[in-house]
Amino acid sequence: MNTNQLLEPVISTVQLPNPDIQSIKARQKAMWESGDFGQVARTIESVAEEFISRLELPSGIQVLDVACGTGNLALIAARRGCRVSGLDIAANLIAQARQRAQRESLPIEFAEGDAEAMPYADASFDAAVSMYGVMFAPRPERVVDELRRVTKAGGFIAMANWTPEGFVGKMFDVFKAHLPPSPPGIPSTMLWGDETTVRDRLKDFAGLRLTRRIAVMRYPFPPAETVDFFRRYYGPTGRAFDMLGSAAQEDLRRNLVELQSAHNASLAPGTTEVHAEYLEVVAVRPRA
Repeated sequence: MNTNQLLEPVISTVQLPNPDIQSIKARQKAMWESGDFGQVARTIESVAEEFISRLELPSGIQVLDVACGTGNLALIAARRGCRVSGLDIAANLIAQARQRAQRESLPIEFAEGDAEAMPYADASFDAAVSMYGVMFAPRPERVVDELRRVTKAGGFIAMANWTPEGFVGKMFDVFKAHLPPSPPGIPSTMLWGDETTVRDRLKDFAGLRLTRRIAVMRYPFPPAETVDFFRRYYGPTGRAFDMLGSAAQEDLRRNLVELQSAHNASLAPGTTEVHAEYLEVVAVRPRA
């Protein structure tokens, strides 16, 4: 098995009729369980707050955070009085999410599981939300079916998905330039940030709203150390480096530092501030 396939959920752009889904899922799970995404999740807590603030989530409704990671969205919704569940493929991230909820005495039901086969009954939730999470599932058509199934008629789904043109899309392009070509696999993750693709995928939903937003991410160290931070804590970045020899790793690091430096909007010396574009998706499950 080509080790480059570990990043298929991130870098593949070609649809394969019969990909080895179970192997892909196993590698994806291992990827997200490596590093410590909780460290990265802290840098987007303010973005999660902004995302939730634009949604109608009154107290008492049932909310599902899909591909919840360490629970950024779930905790915010629970603080509002919503009855919240969270689902993620990575066992260690679910463990961190539970610990965070326990510290705040928030009764959130977190579960390890697959966004393409959710362990919930039909029409269980008034809202299903996902921030930079469910977009990484390998079969978007299965994700859409599951989101529709678990959401009540008249309820809504809301997603935040990185765009191909934004900073994160450019970062993925850097990885593609350094890694061996992937065998044909699953659709590109970045298609969840493409308006035309999202309209097609969610054509059976109503009231579709697509809005380009900016996530401001700040780091208390310069661009080079920001790259090292992601290499240490962000599973996909760490795995990408692991695939390469030492010389190729240095080339990749140099190009990532160049990208971070070119997009650094911070005015404070020794810090990094990146403005990363994402597509905010909100859609209603029709009543009929």
